[in-house]
Amino acid sequence: MAFDHKHLFGLGTLSAEDIMFVLETAKSFKEISTRAVKKVPTLRGKTIVMGFFEPSTRTKMSFEMAAKRLSADTYGIGASGSSIVKGETLIDTVRNLEAMKIDLLVMRHRSSGAPHLLSRFTDVPIINAGDGSHEHPTQALLDMMTILEHRESIEGLNIAIIGDIAHSRVARSNVYGLSTLGANVRLSGPQTMIPRYIEKLGKNVKVYERTADAIKDADVVMMLRIQKERMPKHLFPSNREYAMTFGLNRENIKYAKHDAIIMHPGPINRGVEMSPDVADGERSVILEQVNNGVAVRMALIYLLMGGSK
Repeated sequence: MAFDHKHLFGLGTLSAEDIMFVLETAKSFKEISTRAVKKVPTLRGKTIVMGFFEPSTRTKMSFEMAAKRLSADTYGIGASGSSIVKGETLIDTVRNLEAMKIDLLVMRHRSSGAPHLLSRFTDVPIINAGDGSHEHPTQALLDMMTILEHRESIEGLNIAIIGDIAHSRVARSNVYGLSTLGANVRLSGPQTMIPRYIEKLGKNVKVYERTADAIKDADVVMMLRIQKERMPKHLFPSNREYAMTFGLNRENIKYAKHDAIIMHPGPINRGVEMSPDVADGERSVILEQVNNGVAVRMALIYLLMGGSK
C-alpha cells in the first residue's frame, strides 16, 4: 500500500484507511527512538525546509528531530529571518526554495489556507504544521496514535474535547480524524468559543453545554489551550471563572470512565484548562503524546517523500 497524497494539508480529505496506514507506519518508526543511535540512513541526501512563520516549540522541534532521525538535511526559515521582512511574498520565497532543489517543505503559518495556496505555485510536497485556526493534522494523528496505545480501536469510543474549540486547529483536525475512525466526539466550552455548525464537520459529533455532560462516561478527555493570541477580548470573564466552569480537575474527572486517559496538545495553562494534579496524574498521557509526535512526523516525511510500506 502507498500513501497516495502529494501533500498533507489536513485530515478532512483522508479516509480511515489513509489514517490507519500513517499510524501503522509511525508505529514501525517509533522503535528507532529507543535505540542507542537514534538515526537511520533512509533519507540521506534529501533536503527538508522547516518554514515556521509562526512561533512554535514542540512542533518545530519534533519535525526537526523526525527529519534528522531519518538522516535528512534540514534548514529552518521564519518570518523574521527571511526575505519576507524585505517585502518578498511568501509565494516568491517558496519558488526560490524550490529553485534550490529542496525535497519537502514543512510549514506553519498564521493564515488559514496558506499551505493550500502555496501548493498552487510549487511542486514540492508540503506538510501543514498548523495554519491559522484551520487544521493541525500531525497533532491529531499523534493524538490518535496515543489513544490506540491505550485502546484496541477508536471506533465507538466517547472522546470529549473541551475548551477553545473556535480557535483550535487541533480540535478541527481531531473532529475530522476521530469521527472518520468511528469515535463519538463530544465538544464543550464557552458558547463564545463554539463555532456554529461544528457538528457538521463529522459524523457522531455533538456539542454539550455542560462540561460534566461531555465528560460523563468518556474514554478520553482532551483539553485545549485558550488561544488568547487568536481571539478578541472578553470571550470569557476571567481565567478563574473559566477554570471553575470548564477546567478539568479532580472533581469533574470523576464523571469520566475510571480508566479514561487525559490529553492536551500543549502548552498547558496550568490551573486554567486543568489543575496541576490532573495534568501530572497517572491518567495523563501528555508526555506520551509528545513522544509519539516524533514517530508520526517521521512516518509522514517518509511517506510524502516516496516511501511505502
